[in-house]
Amino acid sequence: MRNAERNRRTPRMAGIAGAALMSSLLLAGCNSSGDNRHQAGSSTNNPAPTADKTTTLTVLTNRVDLAENGVLQKYADKFEAKHPGTHVAFEGLTNYASDIMARLSTRSMGDALLVPNNLTNEDLVNYFEPLKDSMFDHIRFADFKAYRGVRYGISTGASTEGLVYNKKAFREAGITVLPQTLDEFYAACAKLKQAGIIPVYVNYGAQWPMSSWGENLVGFMTGNPNYLNQMAETDQPWSIDNPWGQAITILRTLIQKGYTEKDLFTNNWELSKSEVASGHAGMYFIGNWVINQVIEAGAKSDDVGFIPFPYDNKRGKRYAQLSPDYFLGVSKFSENKQLAEEWVDFFVNESGYVNDSGFLPVDETKTSSMPQIQQFESYKPTYVERQPPTDDFLNISAKVQIAFWTGDDIQRWAVAKDLKTEFQTYNELWKQARHEVLGLDATAKR
Repeated sequence: MRNAERNRRTPRMAGIAGAALMSSLLLAGCNSSGDNRHQAGSSTNNPAPTADKTTTLTVLTNRVDLAENGVLQKYADKFEAKHPGTHVAFEGLTNYASDIMARLSTRSMGDALLVPNNLTNEDLVNYFEPLKDSMFDHIRFADFKAYRGVRYGISTGASTEGLVYNKKAFREAGITVLPQTLDEFYAACAKLKQAGIIPVYVNYGAQWPMSSWGENLVGFMTGNPNYLNQMAETDQPWSIDNPWGQAITILRTLIQKGYTEKDLFTNNWELSKSEVASGHAGMYFIGNWVINQVIEAGAKSDDVGFIPFPYDNKRGKRYAQLSPDYFLGVSKFSENKQLAEEWVDFFVNESGYVNDSGFLPVDETKTSSMPQIQQFESYKPTYVERQPPTDDFLNISAKVQIAFWTGDDIQRWAVAKDLKTEFQTYNELWKQARHEVLGLDATAKR
């Protein structure tokens, strides 16, 4: 993922395969102190501001675009009205994933900030304040950023993936019935191509969107939130006949039949949004967060649709994997911990950020007001919450140097001359790494 886009599309877990290694290098010498729910300096020791004294609350964010276009200020105005004497100041970090790690090392973290994805949960206690349990009632991904039963971060939104499509392009191509099977999807692609419309923009050149066709699609196909973690239990996780092979074969078919953009190797991410918005391209298979960006690129909201991806030829039940966006937390070094915690609660539950950013609510009791998400949910997909990666999965991945969720290896598989041979090579590397990491006898049978 390119740095500029990293801030616009709300990153998830890119590059997490190297998380353990990166964290150990950057945080060497830090000692985890375990459960410090009642440590000195808890949020209860920091009173809220009074009207006759202004307190500045500094919030670090990856959404530089929302800081620049006034959307974050709209949230700040609402919060300040509820908390007289408070001024909310935003500090946008252009490359949040790397910039925030440097800020942690100097404790220059503001008051509220997004929890770095490449910070191990064990180290959360060194940099973040525990959040009160009452904030997590009916909240998805509640234990993603937790250590020894204490929660340090709450997700700012949830996303799933599906076909984001231009209704006008579909009408022009004569597509009158939305595809609900894989064969119908290919047939729709053929009609779009015949009409001179790019059927599916896969954004091969941008690389990071490739993970939609790999790790994420595998999660959809299996309906198993632990499918990737279970790769640590086998020496041969990749096969032409298993979900990995089936997912990559769909992508390869699109490329081979000319159903994707012609210029695969150039990063055309920004261009692709205007292409889908104008109807020059018909579809994305990507997260719901892109819907508002397509509308911002010129599409009418009524012309943008969102349906589950028809990954096989079975009609009926569809799985849809839910993934968390960045998690928001309170700096351990804040002098305004209580106020910062109130901002976190407000931002997730009241600010309007979820709808403005095209997310699904993390509160299970709430529904989205976006018509596209309502359309998606009319298909009654079974949501499956992504599970955090296990240490075994991460350590084996790091040993093999496979950067899951970056799209790197998916790019290679998508255009490989022989996918079966590619998978065999990866399986050999995975087996060796698995046995080394888990301390297994290299000659032992699985």
